[in-house]
Amino acid sequence: MKTVYAKGRREWRTWLEKNHGKCDEIWLVYYKKDSGKPRVPYEEAVEEALGNSESRNHVEPVETAASTPPAAASTKVAKEDYPYGIPVPGKPHLVESPYSPGKYVDVEGFPPGTEVKDPYTDKIFLVP
Repeated sequence: MKTVYAKGRREWRTWLEKNHGKCDEIWLVYYKKDSGKPRVPYEEAVEEALGNSESRNHVEPVETAASTPPAAASTKVAKEDYPYGIPVPGKPHLVESPYSPGKYVDVEGFPPGTEVKDPYTDKIFLVP
């Protein structure tokens, strides 16, 4: 298995962008804070790994999202029929998509109950 040592967030992001899709898995070398060695802080390393700049998943509230109207008439779905995103422990701004298990969506700034569009499926879910 490949190991990667990044001295900072920018270096880690650059590696992810250049190597996206080239490896099934890697080990990120993560030195302890008091080692004195340059490192990517844990939270930043995880944020970059979950969504580097080329694939970061920001969403817009449905009422402001730009979308093309459907060609055929659709049935209006009641808000209570939409599923909720699944909170990611320790990451209050990230939720797991209820439609795409293992895929994370950044919902920072959206109040609970806001309808948002899953960027992977274009289906609506609610912010928990």
